[in-house]
Amino acid sequence: MTPEPFGARLRHAMDTRGPLCVGIDPHASLLTSWGLNDDVAGLERFTRTVVEALADRVAVLKPQSAFFERFGSRGIAVLEKAVLEARAAGALVLMDAKRGDIGSTMGAYAATYLDKDSPLFSDAVTVSPYLGFGSLRPALDAAAVSGSGVFVLALTSNPEGAEVQRATAADGRSLAQLMLDHMAAENEGASPLGSVGAVVGATLDDAGVNLAINGPLLAPGIGAQGATPADLPALFGEAVGNVVPSVSRGVLRHGPDVSGLREAAGRFADEVRSAVSGS
Repeated sequence: MTPEPFGARLRHAMDTRGPLCVGIDPHASLLTSWGLNDDVAGLERFTRTVVEALADRVAVLKPQSAFFERFGSRGIAVLEKAVLEARAAGALVLMDAKRGDIGSTMGAYAATYLDKDSPLFSDAVTVSPYLGFGSLRPALDAAAVSGSGVFVLALTSNPEGAEVQRATAADGRSLAQLMLDHMAAENEGASPLGSVGAVVGATLDDAGVNLAINGPLLAPGIGAQGATPADLPALFGEAVGNVVPSVSRGVLRHGPDVSGLREAAGRFADEVRSAVSGS
């Protein structure tokens, strides 16, 4: 059977659970604030608590792979379990790995996160296109086969990103717009939503690009980084209905209390709904 595309599954999850992505970012400082040691046991306790608190109610959980990789194979084992349990509870898992390479190496990254036989198989993965959009083809093809999604870095909120992303291509478009146009082509004809998304920082003052890619727009930066749900309509314009706002510390700082995590996530989801609907 042909798997249901990620874009359709994401649209359903956003409509039923609310348009919110919560990051699982076990910073050393965050583990400490939870009263946990910065070791594998602390990592496992933190991750298990977040998954148990939120996986049955938020649309997307986004583990940041680096915070697990730093513990080696034992950290990866924690990540594998988290992915499996979060998906079993109904959350879509977006692996924040930001992989980017060429040829067989990109193919190996794709197999790691987008092959259903992989222990790290996720509903979607973040990738970097700045070796050329065509370098992402192994990931795009693997995602199409497995019904997964790919989120491509377009306009990030870090100040260093502008020197590359706002640079002008030979045809006069910014490199970000060039990448977004590629994404739009990949999503052409998809309904209700394409499976190739863009990452656009919610803290930007002005996108300055056409965000109508018929795909999801992951917007990190809500909460601790300074952006609020009320900022979304001005930044994303007519594409705001396809935005998946991402919040991490704004929710995670309310742990380890499960009810605190749930209340914070619910509050952000309600604020996003209100901002998107204009009510």
